Amino acid sequence: MSMYSRTGRGRYLASEHTQGPWDPRTQHMGPVTALIAHELEQTAPRPGLEPSRLVVDVFAPVPVAELEVTTGVVRDGKRVQCLSASVSSGGREYVRASAWRIRAAETSSTPVQAPPAPVPPPSAEHAGSWLGSGFGYGRAMDWRFVAGGPMAPGPATVWGRLTMPLVEGEEPTPVERVAVFADSGNGVSMALDFGTHLFVNVDLTISLFRAPAGEWVCMDAATVIGPSGRGLTRSTLYDAGGEIGTATQTLFVAPR
Repeated sequence: MSMYSRTGRGRYLASEHTQGPWDPRTQHMGPVTALIAHELEQTAPRPGLEPSRLVVDVFAPVPVAELEVTTGVVRDGKRVQCLSASVSSGGREYVRASAWRIRAAETSSTPVQAPPAPVPPPSAEHAGSWLGSGFGYGRAMDWRFVAGGPMAPGPATVWGRLTMPLVEGEEPTPVERVAVFADSGNGVSMALDFGTHLFVNVDLTISLFRAPAGEWVCMDAATVIGPSGRGLTRSTLYDAGGEIGTATQTLFVAPR
């Protein structure tokens, strides 16, 4: 089992484990974002440069189908590097992304927050929930809620990890593990009823101030809805060693 199988250079076939909650024919953006990170990690790598930001713009729901991911170098400097990526299927572009790498150097760090809580044991309540069993991506992740819940409106704190490879036969990297999870902020901290409203993100920005480590990622997420059909989700990201960065999502909001 895996989310994607490789069909050629930069080409991947999506499996049912990428399915999102809105339509079984379309993917959750978590796997797509992680696939972008996967291809970017192989694009013009240079020792001493580390991923620091990834911005993903979503033009349309990505189908559960064969995808082509193309990448390039926008700016190649000694201390910073800017990369680009595009995801298409059937000749149509669905997603465009940009990423920054920044040189690694020893600096005086400031205190950071510890994780809100250790990874809790599995919960039968959450394992049988809409988030845990209702769609492919939900089943492909191990969810451990610290606060809130998958069907409880309001802020939530949750640990998560992939339970299968992102790409068949390959071990996910820590950055890919963050990317596959970070897009879940608006889902776990929904401010409106899932049954009556759409709240779909049109973008995702992941900013990291240090390299993540390990298979578990924690998200402390909250969503606000404005008065004119837009919303914003803000998530603080952690690994077992403490805070690593943030994720934000701009939401399109509408009645179903």
